[in-house]
Amino acid sequence: MNARNKNEAELAPATISEADGVRYLHLGTPWVQGAMRVRRSLALELEYIQRMMVWMLLRPDDELTQGHAVQLGLGAAAITRFCHSTLRMRCTAVELNPSVIDACRLWFHLPGESARFTLLEQDAADFVADAGRAESAQVLCVDLYDHDAAGPVLDSATFYRNCERLLADGGVMTVNLFGRDASFERSAARIATAFGAAQVCSLRPTKEGNTIVVALKNAELPERAALAQRADAIERRFKLPAKKWLRMIRPLPQALPAAEPT
Repeated sequence: MNARNKNEAELAPATISEADGVRYLHLGTPWVQGAMRVRRSLALELEYIQRMMVWMLLRPDDELTQGHAVQLGLGAAAITRFCHSTLRMRCTAVELNPSVIDACRLWFHLPGESARFTLLEQDAADFVADAGRAESAQVLCVDLYDHDAAGPVLDSATFYRNCERLLADGGVMTVNLFGRDASFERSAARIATAFGAAQVCSLRPTKEGNTIVVALKNAELPERAALAQRADAIERRFKLPAKKWLRMIRPLPQALPAAEPT
């Protein structure tokens, strides 16, 4: 997906496979970087991608499909397709690897650029570091892995502070934490430092090991009853397992390691 400080020649090429009606994106290895069910291209095929949409629980019903949604790491464009074509939001996708962009255009129904969709071939770290973008997004989905899927490519305290700055008040970030070398506790501590521990929670890991962290900017987490009402509405309207998400949400561990000052 997105890899920092690499030129185009060093980025792994996107490759495609298909099985049982599902098209998969790889970066030169067997690791799945994204997927799309060919005959239901707007459906969210992978469970962890569905869980990345848990931000929907934290947006008021009348604001759910409003505002600007940013995706860092394009993958197989599943989140972009859903936010753009199902939720009808204004979207920006940021992806450094040009072969991923090409693959999504050719094989994964990436929307064409328009007034509602901007695609940037750019390092995600540079995108969020741009002070001119401060408070410009209501939703931020972060899914940044290299071809080995060993751990998040961008995972520093500075990166998460910049993510927090990108969001407007009341905005929500979801982050996929996964990988052989990943440390959930270390990453969660950095996110909690950027957003405030009371504004951060996580879902239980998927069977593959993906743990989704969700962070809310300058707003309190809604009461459980309000979340339950929203979950019911999301399931009815968008056919996503929001009630399951609600059962999985849990606060961060009390004894997180101290985050680095940088």
